[in-house]
This record gives sequence, structure tokens and C-alpha cells, in this order.
Amino acid sequence: MTTKLSARDRRTLKQAAHDLRPVVMVGKEGVGQPLIQAAVNALEAHELIKVRFVEHKDERQVLSGQLSDSAGAAVVGMIGHVAVLYRPHPDPEKRKFGIQLS
Repeated sequence: MTTKLSARDRRTLKQAAHDLRPVVMVGKEGVGQPLIQAAVNALEAHELIKVRFVEHKDERQVLSGQLSDSAGAAVVGMIGHVAVLYRPHPDPEKRKFGIQLS
């Protein structure tokens, strides 16, 4: 699955993520299998999540890319030490956003 979003879709998702709180925290362990699984679970439940970098703040660009690739998601954007990730729900009837990854 490729993880590209159009500019319009990216803007829509950023607006939707504005009021969200981070549900996944990157700590001293970095991006390991438990963190990837937590992100996958959160994406299945919410489609759009925020990931806060508590540690490894200097590497947040690279780590958010690794996390999104591992979780099959797209990086919507970075705001400070917070990354916004999006992955559509596998069931079309449960999707909150009509946005597909292309």
C-alpha cells in the first residue's frame, strides 16, 4: 500500500485532527514492535491518530516515517513533536472519512 495523500485530503485530515489528543507516545524505547502494534490498534479504532514524541525528538521525521510504513498509514503532518497518521478503516461502512490512500 502506498501512502500518498492529495493536498486537499491532507488539509481535510489536518482540520479533523486539530482537536484530537495523542493516543500513542514514543518514549525511550523508540519505534519497536509494541509501539507499532499500539499504532495499528489505534488506527483500526480511530483511522486518524496523533503520535507524541516524548523522546527521540530530533529523529521524529524519520521515526514517524518508519512508524507509518510499518503501520500501513500515511503521515498527514507534523506539528512540533506530534505526528498525525491516517489509515482508512478496512471496512468501507465503518470509515469516518471518504479518503483513500493512493
